[in-house]
This record gives sequence, C-alpha cells and structure tokens, in this order.
Amino acid sequence: MTISAYSQDLPAFDKINTSAGTVEMHFLGHGSLMYKVNGFVIYIDPVRSSGSYDFLPKADIILVTHEHSDHLDVNLINNLKKQGTLLFSNENSTAKVSWAMAMRADDRQEINNIIIEAVPAYNIVNERAPGQPFHPKGAGVGYILTIGGKRFYIAGDTENTPEMKALKNIDVAFLPMNLPYTMTPEMVADAARAFKPKILYPYHFGDTNTDEIVKLLKDTDITVRIRNLK
Repeated sequence: MTISAYSQDLPAFDKINTSAGTVEMHFLGHGSLMYKVNGFVIYIDPVRSSGSYDFLPKADIILVTHEHSDHLDVNLINNLKKQGTLLFSNENSTAKVSWAMAMRADDRQEINNIIIEAVPAYNIVNERAPGQPFHPKGAGVGYILTIGGKRFYIAGDTENTPEMKALKNIDVAFLPMNLPYTMTPEMVADAARAFKPKILYPYHFGDTNTDEIVKLLKDTDITVRIRNLK
C-alpha cells in the first residue's frame, strides 16, 4: 500500500510490518530513500535534486553508497545532521565528509537494533571508456538493513553481480535500472530471479520503461512495485 502525504512537499511512502514495528519507506526520488521505524530515521543517498527535504526530519543514520553527485550531497547531509547523527559511506565519500565512517563490502554495524551490512556495488559491462567502468569494483557499496527480522536491500549503482545474485532472504530490494550507468530491465530480472526478493522496487530508473521489468517477472512470485523514483 502506498500512502500519500498530506502535503505535496512530503513524499509518498509504503509500509512494511516487522517484529520491531512498522517500517515506512519514503520515496524521495531517483536513488534517495528515507526509512523510518518508531521515529528512528535513516536516509540513503539523500540528494536535494531528488526532491524537497524542507519538511522532513533530521537523520539518526545517513548511508551513502558512493561519491557521485546524484548520491552524495554534502550540504544536504550537513543540514540533516543533528546531535548523534551517524554517517556511514564508501571510503571515497569520507574525503568529502570528514565525519563519515567508511564501510567496505562485508562490513557490518548494529545501531539501535538495526543491522547494517555493506555489499559490493559495481559495473561488469558498462564503461565510460575501455577499461574504465562507471562504478569500479571495490569503490561503491550497497546496503542491507535488517529491521525486526525483515531484510531490506538498497543496491546503489551496480549491475547484476555474482555477489548480488548470491544474496539470501531479501524481503525488499531496490535495484537500479538505467543505462548506461547501471542495469537494463533484463539485467534486473536476471538478478531478481536469482536471489528472489519478495518485493522489488526499480529505482534510479530515469527514462527506462518500467513496464518491461513488470513483464519480465510476471511469471514469478516477486511483487514488482513501481514508484516515483526516476
């Protein structure tokens, strides 16, 4: 179920029930999300160009997948910071935000009974020039959040890597779907068929036709949800 906020300045959100309470997933746009559970607020890749943040709460945790400008907005991060805010990012982003703490693939944190795991995010095929992938292996990360027994995967900018296809027990997945930087609908479908999330949200999809991923997964048990995440 998608819930529209009362103010046009507030993003729509979906709710997922967990043993720790109801998790709200707010769709800020493009690669930017906000999770809220019991008043605890987590932003992933908050960027002002993705939507208005004027009426949104300050952050308890901020997660940054990589340093590209549509995923890292230093001024906005500073505006979302309050006393006690924690910022985790890939290593390259720590050069731009001095108080960020680096997470590498396979690193794990536990904050307020929420488990945060970093996973690889990289290109295999798509390159800006020969030998120069848009997102080199080892540079960026995605995140898995475990909240009240539910596992939420936010992939960051990546293709359908072997590490993604080996994931287990993912309840909700956000997978990027735009060329030339991330995946085609066919690549997203390939990954989804491998790790079988219960719910799939394409995000970071730009002008990609989202009807394609719905068609490609129509014969599976995966629920595909299309939200305003261009």
